[in-house]
Amino acid sequence: MADNKTHRAGFVNIVGNPNVGKSTLMNALVGERLSIITSKAQTTRHRIMGIVNGDDFQIVYSDTPGVLKPNYMLQEQMLEFSRSALVDADVLLYVTDVQDSPEKNADFLEKVKRMAAANTKVFLIINKIDLTTQETLDNLVDYWHKQLPQAQVFPISAQEKFGVEQLFEAIKGALPPSPPFFDKDQLTDKPARFFVDEIIREKILLNYDKEIPYSVEVEVETFHDEDPSEQHPKGIIRISAVIYVERDSQKGIIIGKAGSALKRVGSQARRDIEAFFENPVFLQLFVKVDKDWRSSKSRLRHYGYTE
Repeated sequence: MADNKTHRAGFVNIVGNPNVGKSTLMNALVGERLSIITSKAQTTRHRIMGIVNGDDFQIVYSDTPGVLKPNYMLQEQMLEFSRSALVDADVLLYVTDVQDSPEKNADFLEKVKRMAAANTKVFLIINKIDLTTQETLDNLVDYWHKQLPQAQVFPISAQEKFGVEQLFEAIKGALPPSPPFFDKDQLTDKPARFFVDEIIREKILLNYDKEIPYSVEVEVETFHDEDPSEQHPKGIIRISAVIYVERDSQKGIIIGKAGSALKRVGSQARRDIEAFFENPVFLQLFVKVDKDWRSSKSRLRHYGYTE
C-alpha cells in the first residue's frame, strides 16, 4: 500500500452529448456494469460514481446524463448533474463519437474549452471508431485538436474495448497526489436499491416506445436480504418495487394485456438483478400513477434528483 506521498487519487468526470457512449465507457473503465445502457437518449438520469482502486491510486469516475436543452424540470436537473461535473473534475473526459454533431450544445462545449484553457486536464474521447473509416477518423482528430488544443485526443471503441486500456493508463498518470477519498473496497457511492431501480428502468426503456420510458420513475419499496435456508441455500433477496407513470393511460400500457408486458419486464429485470448481486431474487412489481412528477419540485426531491 502506497503512503499518502506517493498515492494518487482524483475525480474523473465523463460528460458529452446523448448517445455517444458515456455509460459504455464508464462500465469499461470501471470493469463493472454500473450504468444502464440502451440506444435511446436520456438513458442516464443521475450522476453515477464508479470507483477503481489500486495499491497506489484511486480513480473516482462519474457518469453523467447527456447534455440537452431541457423541456421540463427533470431534464433541467439532469443538465445540472452534467454542469456540476465541470466544477469538481481533476480530469474531464469529454466524449464525442464519429457520428456526433460538434455544433450540438455548443455552449456546454465552450465551458469545456474554458476548463482546458484554465489547465484542467481534459481528455477528448472520440468513441465508436469501429463504425467509420480511417480517413474520417483522421479528419475528426484534426478537427478536435483545433477545437481543444490543450486536450489529449483518444480515439477509442468502448464497445469493443479498443483503446480503453491506453486511456486508463493516461488517466492514472494524470491523477494528482492525494490519499483515497473512499474506502479501498468501495465500488460506488450509490446504495443497492439504486441499481435495482436502474435495472428495472433499463428494461422499460428497452420494451416500450415513444414517451412511455421517459414518463417512468422506479422506486424500490422493500429490499430484504434473507439468510440461507433449506429451500434457498444461498439465501434470497426479496424486492418490491413500484413503477410510477404520469397518466392512467400509461399505467395500462406498462401492464399490458393480462399483465403480459409487466411480467416480461419483471422477468428480464430479475435475471439482471440476480447477476448483479450474484444471488437468487424474488421481484414484485407494481404500477402506480404519480401525476406530472417530472415537473414537480417536491417529487423530484423525493426521487433523489434534487437535494
